[in-house]
Amino acid sequence: MTLWRPTGPRELALVRDSGWREWPPRLPEQPIFYPVLNRGYAERIAREWNLPRDGEGHVTRFRVDAGFASRYPVRQAGGRTILELWVPAEELAEFNAHLRGPIELVWSYLPEHPEGVSPR
Repeated sequence: MTLWRPTGPRELALVRDSGWREWPPRLPEQPIFYPVLNRGYAERIAREWNLPRDGEGHVTRFRVDAGFASRYPVRQAGGRTILELWVPAEELAEFNAHLRGPIELVWSYLPEHPEGVSPR
């Protein structure tokens, strides 16, 4: 199953530090890890929320074992394409163990490139 995650610079640095292999533990005020089910929604969050708040926004893509991921509910956070997978923070280490391949940085929104740019 392919999932997307909009991230700010701090979370992205922690992912990079892991060798692109895992998502960092949630902060106490973050009870849910919520990757999203489509790139367009991830881009919107990175551009409209992360960029203004954090000075940059990034879109990542990763794969997780679909059988394992099916244990988590998909939540509709708005329109019919605004879908999130809700993983309880205390289960994130187990979720990370079911990632298939590395986490990939696929798009970045930066002050000098607010329309977005490929990191490659």
